[in-house]
Amino acid sequence: MDWLAPRGERRVDTACAHVFLGPETAWKMKRHADLGYADFSTLGQRKWALDRELEFNRPGAPDIYRAVRRITREPGGELALDGGGEPVDYVLEMRRFDDRGVLAAQPEAVDGDLAEALGRMVAGYHARAPLRPAGGLTALSFTVGSNAQLLRETCQGLDQARVETMVALTEAELERQAPLLAHRSASGFARRCHGDLHLGNILLENGRPVLFDCIEFNDLLSDLDVLYDIAFLLMDLDFRGRRDAGVRALSGYLDEAARSFPPEMWEGLAALPLMLSTRAAVRAHVTAHSNDPATARAYVEAAIAHLSPQPPMLAAVGGLSGSGKSHFARAAAPLMGASPGAVILRTDEVRKRLAGMAPTQPLPREAYTPEAQGRAYDEMFDNARALLRAGRAVVLDATFLDPALRGRAHALAAECGVPFRGAWMDAPLAVLEARVAGRTGDASDATVQVLRDQAARLTEPPGWPHVDATAPSSATARAWLDA
Repeated sequence: MDWLAPRGERRVDTACAHVFLGPETAWKMKRHADLGYADFSTLGQRKWALDRELEFNRPGAPDIYRAVRRITREPGGELALDGGGEPVDYVLEMRRFDDRGVLAAQPEAVDGDLAEALGRMVAGYHARAPLRPAGGLTALSFTVGSNAQLLRETCQGLDQARVETMVALTEAELERQAPLLAHRSASGFARRCHGDLHLGNILLENGRPVLFDCIEFNDLLSDLDVLYDIAFLLMDLDFRGRRDAGVRALSGYLDEAARSFPPEMWEGLAALPLMLSTRAAVRAHVTAHSNDPATARAYVEAAIAHLSPQPPMLAAVGGLSGSGKSHFARAAAPLMGASPGAVILRTDEVRKRLAGMAPTQPLPREAYTPEAQGRAYDEMFDNARALLRAGRAVVLDATFLDPALRGRAHALAAECGVPFRGAWMDAPLAVLEARVAGRTGDASDATVQVLRDQAARLTEPPGWPHVDATAPSSATARAWLDA
């Protein structure tokens, strides 16, 4: 290990490895130890772990993880890198990156657009991941048990009564959700995942997120239900007070994942509170072992809170193109329902999904037939029904020009037994025209002429509460919900 030191300007020791950071290269060597949950005590085990680390991280960070290199003992006794002698150890060569770009160091950088891009990227990562039907429920059950043992036996400074409350709630919810989770494991939702997908393992580089440092040493921590994988990111954002970003990440993830996964995807949201709680419990024992009992106690309380979620509700935001429906929906969603907030279903995105197009890829005008419009609304309502039945609040983002469509939204809420809130976005036509004319990179394909046609069709004012679309969405959304 000391032989590597001159190659790095700084050494970082983690629970599993020693990392030597050079100007352009990082060298990672596994600890010579059996840690209980990971055994690196033999040369073969260390090579196995590094080979898997290279393989597992290549999909998310192909230009960071380079190669596993041999450290060899040469005939003269000196050590060499990939020499002709016998290997005495192995090291993973990586491109060094600026650790100030890691999102844990700059959580404020996770704005709405980045959060949505991150959610969509993770969905694509999961869609390409190898199937692991033996994982999923098995892995989550293992972590629930491991959390309980670690928090009971090895963590100092915790309120053990609150730990027992958390353990009892978690075990009861796991039992309740076990049939759903087993079905998901058999239906393609259990895959080889990142396993440690919090902000500390996501790099922002050249404006795009990069996933790195996934778990490779224990299949029970990486062969997961895909929703449990992204739950770590959602829990982390929630704990940092960033439900706004969590809503965008979850909504983007679900819209993208619906392009690859079967329709049972939506009902799986019933298990999300359990998954968020389990992720919070993981961080509780990690921070407790890092001598931060105050933060560990906060994570225990977060784990308990996730298992007592706010009940679902249905909201619908309508208005002409350019009226700020999406901005308003994104401001309202974090204030509604279970963490991180309501899922936003937007007809502009559903329409592109049904057409097999990227969300911001323009559709030709001839694709906007009444039949296609009807299919987009039908799909949106079907998705919303599944989410509401899974206990998830929903915001519908659509023009809702037709009174019959507004009636369907009311009827859906009644069918699912949840409260309903409607909002109609109002602004002068000249303001809407200016917004539509200047809009770029959005899922909406509306033009100024489309907007004018919409205005001509709206012959009577909708009965939903009207919202000033020229005012800041954050203030109007809160006032609308409180009214």
